Amino acid sequence: MARDTATVPRGAWRTLAACSGLAALLQVDGTLVAVALPDVGRSLHTAPQPLGWVITVYFLAFAVVLLPGGRLVDRFGGRTAALAGLALFAAGALLGALAPGFAVLVVSRAVQGAGAGLASPAALSGAVSGFPPERRGTALGIWGAASGVANIAGPLLGGLLTTGLGWRAAWWALLPLAAAAAVAVARLVPGGPPGSGPEPPAGVLRRPAVLVAVAAAGLSFLVMIGVFFIIEQYLQDAAGYSPLLAAAAPMVIAVCIGAVGPFAGRLIDARGERPVMIAAFAVAGAGLAWYGLTDTPLHGPAALPLAVALGLGLGPLFAGVSRAGLNAVPQRAHGRVAALISAGRLLGAGLGAALAGVAIRDGAGAAEVRTALVCGAALCLLAGVPLAALLRTRPA
Repeated sequence: MARDTATVPRGAWRTLAACSGLAALLQVDGTLVAVALPDVGRSLHTAPQPLGWVITVYFLAFAVVLLPGGRLVDRFGGRTAALAGLALFAAGALLGALAPGFAVLVVSRAVQGAGAGLASPAALSGAVSGFPPERRGTALGIWGAASGVANIAGPLLGGLLTTGLGWRAAWWALLPLAAAAAVAVARLVPGGPPGSGPEPPAGVLRRPAVLVAVAAAGLSFLVMIGVFFIIEQYLQDAAGYSPLLAAAAPMVIAVCIGAVGPFAGRLIDARGERPVMIAAFAVAGAGLAWYGLTDTPLHGPAALPLAVALGLGLGPLFAGVSRAGLNAVPQRAHGRVAALISAGRLLGAGLGAALAGVAIRDGAGAAEVRTALVCGAALCLLAGVPLAALLRTRPA
């Protein structure tokens, strides 16, 4: 690590810390709120089915605003975009905390999603803004680890707040978190447009490395979210787990993703994206294939190797796809590329959840889960590995 701090400006590490915290906040929000939904339904006298709109509307608004948010980053700088996004995000959280009914709560989530869409490209592009291209994997590994930790903290914080103080506490908690993120961004993220030189042409976003990175990002989230969804349903429907325990079980994957991120980032800097991402997709695919094609138990201690394989396989992909896409374009286009990568992840997550729902439409039994795991393995090995092989092994 001493070599890293000697070659990277000290301010770049502070900016990375602020952007990692911002990314963690956006990650916490979704999982924290999801845990509170049953209490929301009871308090606002809403049936279970419409409750899904609290999550759906957030991600729809998030996706719609992403590309304008990336453009805002490239034109005015990450600090401006992040602070504007955090202001909207906090306003939505306040509106949700005070919501008198379910309709207002849904509107508040749309406002929060729009804020997140503005802030997300700033968080990703800002994380590497002070790092030279050959060191951006290290930064992105830390950035990805922060998001992994947030995946663990969100459900735990949401469960504690909802159980102890009620569902509104989950929304109130977002206000000081957003304020802390805003202070960090204002103090630690440089102002003004990123980079220097003329505005890059629009075609820069269609470079092969960018398109491959976006596709790989979407594929990784399709597999991750699809597996999360199916395993959680199986644990409740077939294995008899409580909802809270079923939600906690996949946290082993999140722990592994967070733990492997910084090491994977440094390895990517040393070896390039191609070999690391090929190995990552191969490890994830092998783990899914083993559990899909054998009679190995799908829950309990016997399922731990599957969680570890997915964590070790998916963890390096956060840094790999982001570094590949960002290093393929001038810094003046980083905001738009960050937005495209985030959009790919959102699309993959939505498609993964939808396909998982189709896979278990007749029940989440062991047979259905194994079939889905084999499909996930095929995606990793037959689509993920070839995608990774298309990437350069050194930064552009």
